[in-house]
Amino acid sequence: MSLVRDVLGNKGGQVWKVEKDSSALDAAKIMHEKHIGSVVVVSGEKIVGIFTERDLMNRIVAEERDPANTPVGTVMTERVAICTRDTSLETCRGVMTRNRLRHLPVVEEGRLVGIISAGDIFARELKDQQDTIQYLHDYMVGPN
Repeated sequence: MSLVRDVLGNKGGQVWKVEKDSSALDAAKIMHEKHIGSVVVVSGEKIVGIFTERDLMNRIVAEERDPANTPVGTVMTERVAICTRDTSLETCRGVMTRNRLRHLPVVEEGRLVGIISAGDIFARELKDQQDTIQYLHDYMVGPN
């Protein structure tokens, strides 16, 4: 069973974050430049929310707000599920599915150390399945 640490081992621990007083436009620019779907919103070192593409569409575009003059703290998703490096990907997938989330910040001892996405989990589970298939093939037929 794979753990969050396995995903972070390949992906790394880079997390893009913004202060809650930053503009939604600044957050959107980071997301665009880094090709990511969310940024963690912080106040100092404390996680206070997450700002996602869905927040941008539903709370900025659909409500016709000016992103340059809208603090990200007023349009972020405040309720954030988190995980640790030792959380199983199965548990993460369950939390994401039940709560309709696509991103989980990874926290250790109160410190943000990474973030995983539904796509990261899918890719790791696919790799694990391929490894299992190869192992079973090699066991039954012998190595290529």
